[in-house]
Amino acid sequence: MAQVTLAALCWNQYTDWQSLLRAGVRADRLGYDSLWTWDHLYPIVGDSRGPNFEGWLTIAAWAQATERVRIGLMVGANTFRNPALVAKMATTLDHVSGGRTILGIGGAWFGEEHEAFGIEFGSGFPERLRWLGEALPIMRGMLDGTEPSATGPRYAMQSTRNLPTPVQPHLPICIGGGGEQVTLKLVAKYADMNNVGGGVPAVRRKEAILLEHCAAVGRDPAEIERTTGIGTVFIRDDRAEAERLFREAFDRNRIARLWENQPVGTPEDVAEMLAPYVEIGYRHLIAGVPARYDEESMARLVTDVKPMLERAW
Repeated sequence: MAQVTLAALCWNQYTDWQSLLRAGVRADRLGYDSLWTWDHLYPIVGDSRGPNFEGWLTIAAWAQATERVRIGLMVGANTFRNPALVAKMATTLDHVSGGRTILGIGGAWFGEEHEAFGIEFGSGFPERLRWLGEALPIMRGMLDGTEPSATGPRYAMQSTRNLPTPVQPHLPICIGGGGEQVTLKLVAKYADMNNVGGGVPAVRRKEAILLEHCAAVGRDPAEIERTTGIGTVFIRDDRAEAERLFREAFDRNRIARLWENQPVGTPEDVAEMLAPYVEIGYRHLIAGVPARYDEESMARLVTDVKPMLERAW
């Protein structure tokens, strides 16, 4: 029987603070294994002119309010902050949470928020990935207590101490993105967890390429926990009711076009849709949870769908 890990990615856009806080507490109470939100300054789904809460402060508040769920950003924008500072923040969050922090990081992609906030966006994705490639050994060294130095060209620092050290002996780094030439190579070199998406065929292809990169750098792929986003989950015994809730959530977030192939329907429908991920080894399934954070759907993913998936494999 396969072990399936469930995660809640609670959208920090088009919501109020108390609802977002309660959603994180609910995920912890329901038995989710990990809890995430986005690291964005504007909404990234629907109309970008709506309300959006900052990610690091959100997960810090969740860390204080929860007891057992692992917590992180899906994923942090490397462009926003100096990597040594990010490692220091993650270490502090590890103490706040009692050793439950995951450092999520990626190259960043949303140009509008960078321009609006005056954050350097680089010449394009290749340059941002070079920055990420510089940042990762700094963060890993900081978390491991090796006092890393760096001489640029993007980052320069000298024997940077990180005291106190994290609560976890090895605070995990999750790298988000499926770029086949660079990002997945960085995953093979530095990540404890990956995150790819785009549906089952895309995940299957990315997995094959990740294995090639692991072989090239001499990394045991079993050391990397596989995660994937599964879309927005709405579960009811009545398929029409699940579909209605899905549409309402997208309207609330000002999303003009409904996403296709979402895990929306009965528990059996959702389990059937998710089973191929489990089959190919992506067993940390990250469910999108838009405001108003539907409690029944969150609960039934754990109580109804998870046992079906585990029994099937």
